[in-house]
Amino acid sequence: MAQRCRAQLIVSALQFSVLIPTHNPHAGRLQRALAGLRAQTLPGDQWETILIDNASSPALNTADWSAHAPANFRLVREPETGLSHARRRGFSEARGEFAVLVDDDNVLAPDYLANTLALFARYPQIGALGGRSLPEFETTPPEWTKEFQPLLALRDLGSEPLVSRGLRPDGLARNEYPAFAPMGAGMALRRPAWTAWLKSRDDQRDLISDRKGSELTSGGDNDIVLCAIRAGWEVAYFPTLSLIHLIPDSRLEPEYLARLNRGIQKSWMQVLTLHDANPWPPLSPLAARLRQWRAWFTYAGWQRPAGHIRWSGAAGHFAGRVPPSPP
Repeated sequence: MAQRCRAQLIVSALQFSVLIPTHNPHAGRLQRALAGLRAQTLPGDQWETILIDNASSPALNTADWSAHAPANFRLVREPETGLSHARRRGFSEARGEFAVLVDDDNVLAPDYLANTLALFARYPQIGALGGRSLPEFETTPPEWTKEFQPLLALRDLGSEPLVSRGLRPDGLARNEYPAFAPMGAGMALRRPAWTAWLKSRDDQRDLISDRKGSELTSGGDNDIVLCAIRAGWEVAYFPTLSLIHLIPDSRLEPEYLARLNRGIQKSWMQVLTLHDANPWPPLSPLAARLRQWRAWFTYAGWQRPAGHIRWSGAAGHFAGRVPPSPP
């Protein structure tokens, strides 16, 4: 009876649920992410950590990770591969009033949760927020990669907060997407904001092609943001929030960056179209192929690495503007 009462007190006191989706994680980077959570200044009885094993092979074992994790740690499983499926499972398991999305290679600053809680209290109109994402590279990256490092979920938008103000559809019946909207890495949400996303995707689970296994598509975080905006919430960037993104050398290889740029640009077009927010008109498959061919010369796609990576992004952009075939 006493243990049951203590468990009920812990649940009622929870402010945050930290959600870490992972698929075949790198042990060292995930341990760093968990160590960053153990270092949080927010008292441990106010938040929980949920590690979502998204069809890892072999499956993760609670005993292997609990020793590295903070208090109130749970491991849950999502057998359907895909980042959006893992996030959906995490949100459904969350017991806090706020959630923070943490990738398995993110190390939050020690005051991240405490600062996020204070910001939500100060700005009741904000449903989703984020901050800086700064790199820690395995080795010094080549100079040519600087142009493409934003593809790696890195961001520093300066020292001033940026808060959306009453976004509404414009005269062309399009929604605007704030350039400073939070990325998936470190995104914090109120429960009503993530509930709006869950409800909007109850019957549309596969409309957004988010990261799935080794596929380098994205767009799930943009979908969450747009669903929150459509539900009436504002979004924001706060420089007082920061995390370190651990970047292995493999993510700076030219072919990886080319695949990544293509996947990001394609899924970006798709999510904007889904929300009636795409300023570019749709293309037929033939028109998309012709534009990809012209872009090969515009971006000097034969010049590796930079020209090929730029062309890959353009090719993804045009492919993403082709409407899906009817089922």
